[in-house]
Amino acid sequence: MDDPGLTIRTLALPLALLLMAFEAAWLLRVRQRTYPWREAAASFAIAIGNRLAQAAAPLLLAPVYLLAWTFRIDTVPLDTWWGLAALFLAVEFAYYWMHRLSHECRWLWATHAVHHSPRHLNLTAAYRLGWTNLVSGQWLFWLPLVIVGFHPAAVFMMLGLNLLYQFWLHTELVPRLGPLEWLLNTPSHHRVHHATNPAYLDRNYGGVLIVFDRLFGSFAAERPDMPCRYGLVRQIDSHNPFVIAFGEWRGILRDLRAAGGWRDRLGFAFGPPGWSPDGSRETTASIRARADKLKV
Repeated sequence: MDDPGLTIRTLALPLALLLMAFEAAWLLRVRQRTYPWREAAASFAIAIGNRLAQAAAPLLLAPVYLLAWTFRIDTVPLDTWWGLAALFLAVEFAYYWMHRLSHECRWLWATHAVHHSPRHLNLTAAYRLGWTNLVSGQWLFWLPLVIVGFHPAAVFMMLGLNLLYQFWLHTELVPRLGPLEWLLNTPSHHRVHHATNPAYLDRNYGGVLIVFDRLFGSFAAERPDMPCRYGLVRQIDSHNPFVIAFGEWRGILRDLRAAGGWRDRLGFAFGPPGWSPDGSRETTASIRARADKLKV
């Protein structure tokens, strides 16, 4: 079973490269800003690694998804408008929770942290995706949709379109978009998502829509008085794609070796990023709490 979503993103690559070149030229010529060439080169190298890692995914996951399809509860007709609308919302809902838990569970974060590692937000960051999705298990979030009755090929086609939409969100060149900010995920909302400012940490998980963030309390608006600072809370001082791709996994293994028992091992692997048995490290919750105290 091929991944039609991956095919869509591959076909869109020439246009994406053209837009990346335009963005770089605009930043250099019009904004008179430097461009992070080494960071962009690292993003391209990581994108190639991601494409190679994903090549095995259809072969390994096809039996799992086909088994789920065999035991589906029903079949959602996708030749109707409501079936397509239901598919769009179902994929968006599953994406929201996959994305949110990828920030709240370190095992998932080990793959997703790669995407957040650039210290500048530009279109090349959209293709900086981790290599270890099969290990961390983000693919599990799409299985319930198949069991409910959405065909696996349709799920991954819609997911591919969802991810393709998100490409243009990775830029500082697009300003706020007025009333669209209430419904859609926009570059402004996604700048917040990539920011490390305490008020912005772990916010705005939506793909195409921002609706679920507003419903589930994870929304934050970009503030003109608070410029976004990008990257990771604990930055990676390297442009080596292997260091970036496996940095958090190395941290997990190091912590597991030093853990005092199974409770600590489970916490280090599946607790929130920054969790430690004695609370000596900082999680998003503790960073926000410290920032709030400083305001008092």
